[in-house]
Amino acid sequence: MPRTALMAVAAICLMTTAALAQDVPIPSVTTQDVPIHGAPVSVTPRLPLWEAGLFGLGVTLPAYPGADEHASRALGLPYLIYRGEFLRVDRGNVGVRAVKTPRAELDIGFSASLGSHSSAIAARRGMADLGDMIEFGPRLNVNLGDVSAGRSDSRLQFPLREVIDVSHGFSSRGFAFEPQWVTETRLPKRWFISTNLGAMFGDRQLAVTFYGVSPGEATPTRASYTARSGLIALRAGLLASHTLTPDVRLFFIMRLESLAGAANRDSPLIQRDGGWSAGIGLAWALARSEQNASD
Repeated sequence: MPRTALMAVAAICLMTTAALAQDVPIPSVTTQDVPIHGAPVSVTPRLPLWEAGLFGLGVTLPAYPGADEHASRALGLPYLIYRGEFLRVDRGNVGVRAVKTPRAELDIGFSASLGSHSSAIAARRGMADLGDMIEFGPRLNVNLGDVSAGRSDSRLQFPLREVIDVSHGFSSRGFAFEPQWVTETRLPKRWFISTNLGAMFGDRQLAVTFYGVSPGEATPTRASYTARSGLIALRAGLLASHTLTPDVRLFFIMRLESLAGAANRDSPLIQRDGGWSAGIGLAWALARSEQNASD
């Protein structure tokens, strides 16, 4: 398989693992009220240290923020979730937790996004393709909810990551900063909802990757444009997960984004003021540890 195809598969694996690992408790360990001396006390469900299985995913997403075209992908692959004391594959991150306190965590890890062929994007036709990207760097998590039990259902995240284009010799495409507010809610009948609200900022190099048009790329319908650093997009996301059986989970993903106030809103490559992404998947857990995660 060509390297670009391998990286596209890896990117989808990272995206799906992030969706599956949102601290959804296994059905056999549910939240319940345990009376202690006559007073009900809520017991937080414990999560397995690791879980492995298979998933099927169909996803539609824009070629880049502000693009007029969407790309659709569908495939089935294995997944792994691991909640070790230091090594973590959960909560939208694959990496190492460096610091943890009840109120804050600092980890260093990866995330990924899929590239697009410029020949399939009218506004970018004749320009270089957007490659598959891996983002690497630190992320600070600040818990906002009740941390007395070592968990929180509301938190702020501050990831600062270098964007690396794996389709073009692992070259750097700049830095991205994407602060967001995340909430998690467990509902009756085995439903779990996670929401996030945030913004994505990029330095000048990243902005040029998405929105810059050099004089040699200019056409009668596409003027040259010098991109600048700043806001790329405002984003709001939703993950809904439903446990069908002890081993099978259905999940839905949706994200809306707005380019209102974006630093490069006047680039000829921006065709829309907003966009959307959506996906649906099914996960089948084949094995999980008897040992619970420590947190």
